[in-house]
Amino acid sequence: MITLKSPVVDASKVYTTREYYRFKQVDGNRNKNLLHINRLKKSMSENYLFTVLIVNEKFEIIDGQHRFEVIKELKLPLNYIVCAGYGLKEVHILNQITKTWSAEDYLDGYCNLNYPDYLQFRQFKEIYGFGHTESVSILTGSNTKTAHQTFNSGNFKVKNYKEACETAEKILLIAPYYEGYKRKNFIFTMLNLFKNPFYSHVEFLQKLKLQPSELMDCTRVTQYLSVIEKIYNYHRREKVNLRYCFHNGNK
Repeated sequence: MITLKSPVVDASKVYTTREYYRFKQVDGNRNKNLLHINRLKKSMSENYLFTVLIVNEKFEIIDGQHRFEVIKELKLPLNYIVCAGYGLKEVHILNQITKTWSAEDYLDGYCNLNYPDYLQFRQFKEIYGFGHTESVSILTGSNTKTAHQTFNSGNFKVKNYKEACETAEKILLIAPYYEGYKRKNFIFTMLNLFKNPFYSHVEFLQKLKLQPSELMDCTRVTQYLSVIEKIYNYHRREKVNLRYCFHNGNK
């Protein structure tokens, strides 16, 4: 192995150093997990097995951030290889292989990079308290698989923040009558209903207030629609089919 004195780019060589100051975190990488660091510290202090960090030509750590923190603290020799051109994308790929990133990891990463849509997402989630999946759906106006995949890739876009807040406020008006108002499929149902030209949220709230016990937990959007349709049509002369838009592909 070679002790490195100046940056080189050769992924076939393993370098060893104690010059920890050279290394830094990739902008946008997930925040450090102290629990993981403590576990590594206990293990590596007892038995320091050979391990190699991957860095780019700027000495940004692509793989091994938690191991680096422990190696530095214990003042152990640091082994690494240099892969030129690697960045946040490669960090994501490697972490998907070794340790799955959570939604919060991706959110923290892109917020640290000051991506405006992710900063709005965090603000929205903190204000309204909806789950990750539900927040993505409200902010994009869609509950498709693609909408959620774009979040991890860094391409997430808020369709209309003001409109999303208005949607969230309307859902919150149901809270006094139904504890499950934050349930994923219930929110998907409401997003569907808000697109239905025959649906009036004011009228639904009035009917729900008269019979709150009728709104119960369901496992599917179609079941929620049936229950809500029954509540909505209570004492209504002209019945409305609130399932119409759903069955015609308006999801």
